[in-house]
Amino acid sequence: MIKNYQSTEKSNVPKGIILDFGGVISQTLFETHELTEAALGLPKGSLNWLGPFDPSSDSLWQAMQSDQISERDYWKERTKEVAALAGANWVQMSDFVKAARGSEPLEIIRPEAITAIEHWNNNNVRLAILSNELDLFYGDKFRGELPFLDFFDVIQDATYTKILKPDPRAYISCLNDLDLQPQDCLFIDDQFRNIIGAQKVGLNTIHFDVLNPKDSFSTALKLSKL
Repeated sequence: MIKNYQSTEKSNVPKGIILDFGGVISQTLFETHELTEAALGLPKGSLNWLGPFDPSSDSLWQAMQSDQISERDYWKERTKEVAALAGANWVQMSDFVKAARGSEPLEIIRPEAITAIEHWNNNNVRLAILSNELDLFYGDKFRGELPFLDFFDVIQDATYTKILKPDPRAYISCLNDLDLQPQDCLFIDDQFRNIIGAQKVGLNTIHFDVLNPKDSFSTALKLSKL
């Protein structure tokens, strides 16, 4: 049963932290072009789409940001493009990600994320991941390569729930599983539309800056200092 939550006064000491995965916990594919090119045997500079790192040069990213296409549509098109460059026959995004990121997934996890997650876990803060496409993009075996995921009380993935952020049901379902009220939680995501959706159900939020992840995690840790 879905509970109805009310927005109340914000707390600086959250009982729960809800994190997006791609972009927040892991580096974006934009940041790892060199690794991708090396893994796929592509000449350096083959991948020139930079999303938030240079929006003016990425018309497809601009279309996504203006809600003309979804995030899944964006990556579906990029998967097709890179598959053509690599001479691959990828069926879905996870095929691209697994080929691009190889067998060492911890290499693309932000060290700042690990530090923050360990801090929250050590201080008995409940942890959740709320992702639109965790297994869809990374494949269902990816999680087993990331031991820090054991610290999480809840992992909600729209690959299975079919409820995508910023649909309010996604946040409410995650809160229900955490057994916490929205005012007691801090939600962190790199997509502004998802931040707006979270605020509408009363969550405290941080819009994660992929251009400056250290500052974003520093802000999150300050807000959750116990």
